[in-house]
Amino acid sequence: MKKIIRKIASFFSEKKQSPLIQRGDDGQIFLWPGAAPGSEGRIFKETAKMISGEQIVTHVDHPSVTPFLPPAALATGVALIIAPGGGHKELWMDHEGFRPAGWFSERGVAAFVLKYRLAGESHSGYTVKDHALPDLQRAIRYVRAHAGTWGIHPSSIGVMGFSAGGELAALASVHDGGKVSRPLDKIDLESACPDFQVLIYPAGINDLKPGKKPPPLFLLGGYRDDPEIVSGMLTLYQSYKQAGAPAEMHLYADAAHGFGIREENRGAVTIWPVRVMEWLAGTGILREKS
Repeated sequence: MKKIIRKIASFFSEKKQSPLIQRGDDGQIFLWPGAAPGSEGRIFKETAKMISGEQIVTHVDHPSVTPFLPPAALATGVALIIAPGGGHKELWMDHEGFRPAGWFSERGVAAFVLKYRLAGESHSGYTVKDHALPDLQRAIRYVRAHAGTWGIHPSSIGVMGFSAGGELAALASVHDGGKVSRPLDKIDLESACPDFQVLIYPAGINDLKPGKKPPPLFLLGGYRDDPEIVSGMLTLYQSYKQAGAPAEMHLYADAAHGFGIREENRGAVTIWPVRVMEWLAGTGILREKS
């Protein structure tokens, strides 16, 4: 494990000046054959705008993932499905999606940035439970179904979520989706339970409890974040501790909400992805290549 951690530190030192990656090389992949359940009859109307150099996406009716696949020589077989935040009203695709995906893929972890339907958007008619969560669960099933094609271990597929996306990742880790009563295809036959969960300043988790077989949990946020979010992280961590379930938590003293990966980040929070890689190595999820 120490050897893996040394490699991680070396990777970060060598690549810390890398440009911020904006998009996946392979383009987005729509998750459902035809319309997603609950979106039948809707006209494709997804929109994107730029705010302070950040891409903000709204009006998602066709959920998708954008793959960031690592070079074969670096591939570890581990995969992350990344759910950006935005209060369920929008998706902040860059600092909470494409940039983290680029960072992890450069270090051997395949990443898939998720566009999910937005329950908080005005007049969307979507809900977190019936639409956004099934989008993430479908993404897990999709990546697992294609694991062999992408050089991924089917038992090493985790979720990473930021803010509202962290809520989805936590929900997916509690509600594994079970069997689909009317599967649309072979993808629906796969498990929707993530093998690990990385929650970055997650919202809406105060009432969640670990299930019977909870996937390992990594929590990370800022001390200066909204008290309710910090409280939710502490409560969830404590519930895992009491259940004897594996969990690790980091709170950065000078960080607030929404730091993701931004050029303006300063101090210890700038290397939070390294902490994730160290945790993946320490838990045995990230295996040393032979």
